[in-house]
Order: sequence, then structure tokens, then C-alpha cells
Amino acid sequence: MQIEPTALAGVLVLTPARHGDARGFFSESWNRKTLREAGVDLPEFVQDNHSLSAATGTLRGLHFQAPPHAQGKLVRCVRGRLLDVAVDVRLGSPTYGQWVAEELSFENGRQLWVPAGFLHGFLTREPDTEIAYKCTDHYAPECDGSVAWDSVGIDWGVTAEPVLSAKDKAAVPFAEFKSPFTYEEYA
Repeated sequence: MQIEPTALAGVLVLTPARHGDARGFFSESWNRKTLREAGVDLPEFVQDNHSLSAATGTLRGLHFQAPPHAQGKLVRCVRGRLLDVAVDVRLGSPTYGQWVAEELSFENGRQLWVPAGFLHGFLTREPDTEIAYKCTDHYAPECDGSVAWDSVGIDWGVTAEPVLSAKDKAAVPFAEFKSPFTYEEYA
């Protein structure tokens, strides 16, 4: 497993090894023991999600789940290609409001670890893009929130208006967002 830090402390790019032959490949996408031996101790995962976005240019985010059901997510692309984004929203963090973006695709096999205390979003770059992600807490609709995708200064690389859900169209701008996360609790 290749482990790369990003510009935001705690956000990691994990790239599992692929073992291939003429039939295809095998990859171990998650192994707690391997990561612990490398000095990475992620929280326990309790839920797996799978999402399909039919159209290129579908943007989902920027989402979070507030305490007491804050979620960390380990995200990977199982078909297609997407730009995956994490934004630090931990009050008191030296990188508050800063973001990182990584291209995840079926081809590159990369995964992005987005800890609790970060907004998460992605933009599809191919049709029929699918992502699968592990979560550290169960979905709790009363804790679900969204920040406007275009209010943080992220370079999404869009040339046309993205495809958005009604929830994401109505999301609060970052300047009006009242973060429920503190750096001390989610460092």
C-alpha cells in the first residue's frame, strides 16, 4: 500500500498494489494491519456506500455529517474518473478553509481518506462514474449538511454548470457556514 500525505494534515492518498496478469488484477483495497504497520491507524468503519453518477459533470458536495455522528470517509472510484475534494472546516485549524483535490479513477486505483472535520465532494469526469466509500459512522439525516460547492474557491476545472441535486443547489455558502467541528476535537 502506497501512503501519501496531502497538503492538509490527516487527509491521505492511499494506493493499493495491484497484482495482475492476462486475466486482470487483484487488489486489496483495505487492510487495517498493513496500514497500522505503516503508522496509519484509521478509525473503525461501520458502513459502506456505493454511488453512481450517470452524467459527466455531476457534482456531489460539499457534504459533512455533524457530531455526534461525524463521519470520516475512505473514498475510491470503481468505474470512471472523478475529482475528489476535501476541505478543512475544523475551527482553530491552521489550514481552516483550505482544500485538496485528487483525481481518483478505476485506472489509477487511488483512494482518498477524508477524516471527520472535513467537507467532502466530488465531480465526475466521465459518464457512469461509480464511487465506493467506507464511513466511520452511520448515516444520520439529522446531522447531514452541505456547503455550496462554488463558495470555497475550489478549482473544479468545470467549463459548464455542473449537474447538482436540489440539496446541493440550496447549500449554504461557506461564508455563512457555522462549523460544528473544532481542531482540538478532530486533530
